[in-house]
Amino acid sequence: MTRLAGCHTQPDQKMTSQQNPSRRQALKFLGLPFALPMAGLSTTALSGCFGGGDDATYVSSSFSAMTAPSLSNAAAMATTTVASTMDVKLSDGSTVHYALAYQPFFMTGDMVPDGKGGTVLAGGYVDIKNQPIMDSSVAGKTRQFYSDSPDGTSLLSVANATVTGVKGKAVFAVVQFEYTTRDQAGNSTYGTLPSPIAVLTLDQDPATGKLSLVKYHNVDTSAAHGLWITCGASLSPWGTHLSSEEYEPDAFSIAGNAQFKAYSKNVFGDETTANPYHYGHLPEVTVNPDGTGTIKKHYCLGRISHELIQVMPDKRTALMGDDYTNGGLFMFVADKEADLSAGTLYVAKYGTGFSLDPAAAGASITWINLGHATSAEIEALANTTKPTDIMTVATTDPADASFTKMMLDGKASWAKLKPGMEKAAAFLETHRYANLMGASMGFTKLEGTTVNAKDKIAYSALQNIQTSMVKNNAAWVASSNIGVDKALIAGGVMAHTLASGQKDTAGAAINSEWVPTVTKALLMGEDIAADALGNLANPDKIANPDNLKFSETLRTLFIGEDSGSHVNNFVWAYNVDTKTLTRLVSMPAGAEATGLSVVDDLNGWTYITSNFQHAGDWSSSLHSKVQATLDPLVRANYKDRFGAAVGYLTGDVKAIKLNE
Repeated sequence: MTRLAGCHTQPDQKMTSQQNPSRRQALKFLGLPFALPMAGLSTTALSGCFGGGDDATYVSSSFSAMTAPSLSNAAAMATTTVASTMDVKLSDGSTVHYALAYQPFFMTGDMVPDGKGGTVLAGGYVDIKNQPIMDSSVAGKTRQFYSDSPDGTSLLSVANATVTGVKGKAVFAVVQFEYTTRDQAGNSTYGTLPSPIAVLTLDQDPATGKLSLVKYHNVDTSAAHGLWITCGASLSPWGTHLSSEEYEPDAFSIAGNAQFKAYSKNVFGDETTANPYHYGHLPEVTVNPDGTGTIKKHYCLGRISHELIQVMPDKRTALMGDDYTNGGLFMFVADKEADLSAGTLYVAKYGTGFSLDPAAAGASITWINLGHATSAEIEALANTTKPTDIMTVATTDPADASFTKMMLDGKASWAKLKPGMEKAAAFLETHRYANLMGASMGFTKLEGTTVNAKDKIAYSALQNIQTSMVKNNAAWVASSNIGVDKALIAGGVMAHTLASGQKDTAGAAINSEWVPTVTKALLMGEDIAADALGNLANPDKIANPDNLKFSETLRTLFIGEDSGSHVNNFVWAYNVDTKTLTRLVSMPAGAEATGLSVVDDLNGWTYITSNFQHAGDWSSSLHSKVQATLDPLVRANYKDRFGAAVGYLTGDVKAIKLNE
């Protein structure tokens, strides 16, 4: 009998020479790339894997967990490790088991095809004129900077795609590179280089779903003034890549901001050209049929610490986290479908009842209308407006009742709006203006967002719950109604109930059927005293969630960690029906899990993308028990810690074996 090792059928199921179409389609749609990424596997062999009757259809899927790696297998801790399975249940009662594996497209620092017969440096940095930015920090070793921190990734298709070298179907991935951690001499370079963004042309094998890199294209970001610290990303319902710019530079203290001066020098060639009001917005990348891409930056979604937004199925409502201390929950409602260039910006005001207990009823939300604008008019304001034109700001108490005290990034500040500057304040000084308007600015690091459309629930990651969220902390503001009795460093995931028919705090109707009305806890991490490996959070629960993606087909919330609490960061799968949490992937020690994306149907196939950042970024409080062992292994695996992988989950190559 010809059998597919690693793909197990019921004992009484026999192979046939005729492929079962309905079964094949059900499994193909549900993620056959997980099991069958390799070329040359015949449909005769596949039918033996599927078995069952002709009318068998997909019922459900689940994942079987891997254990967290330990020092007994140090090699597994120093790389991307997958030892989980995907189990698909069919209507005839049979189950197909897929062993999972990780397949990289490339490692940053590799030379990859440019589609023109040459090569280009993956993750390489360029200036506003698209010229390489060089690292000359070590004499005799000058080279182009490249990123160790790939992040947001979108996998998509484009109509009438035509790229030379594609033998199957052309699909595309947009990948952004948040930063690079250090130069060759070991000096920090965080936030001093313009974030690159690339379009990958991938050859999708129609028979197996395997994705192979054919072309790498650097997107020209000069029209967007360059990109600033691009973090998480999402795929819009109309097939574009929605990027991010987090930790917006404070325009009021920019003269003393060495990081921003270095950024300006690297982008424009001098320390003064970069304008802080050009950063902290939402870039959108459109992929062209030839595998190139164009970018535009939207200036009307608020200048906040953008992380990973989610546009709802109406193609108009965008829910936005705010990766910031004393941050808020923001919402944008566009004027037109599939067009983020104009709309209304809102910020949440919470009622009482905020809790980390999943059994609690949760806290109600009302929405403050911050204003309506077009991207063009806000960019024009950014070009011509100085911060002192908008408001007066003090960092010590001015003893003047016309000023409003607020907490910004954990520090006290006072602000007074100048007459007629409401629009400029709302869209260029969004954090300050939201405080002036009475918003609940109490979150710490409210990051990735995603939506479960069937149940009308959105999810947001709280990377940690401390400082501004803890009652009586110096950064806490009681009127925010966001307060807990004790910090939870491991963080958690919150769920927002979505509804129609809502009004803002002024009584005006909100033109959306996807408005969050209640926030409650879904999944929480657990802080612990350091265990034998050094973990500061329970390794069998989530810790410091960051990227979130929901699969409607799999009914599963995927969670990627940015953890200072787990020695190895993980990617998890949480089935919202069975309430089962499963560890899928372990990242190299010291690395953050990034680039999480789920596509339920891309030419009939399902994919999960996943990257990581800064492998071997050691913390003395977390990695003291493993660093000596793992550091040489991580350095050997990832270009002396300068490289990082971009790729996706697939089937374990070793598990696919044809034998008699």
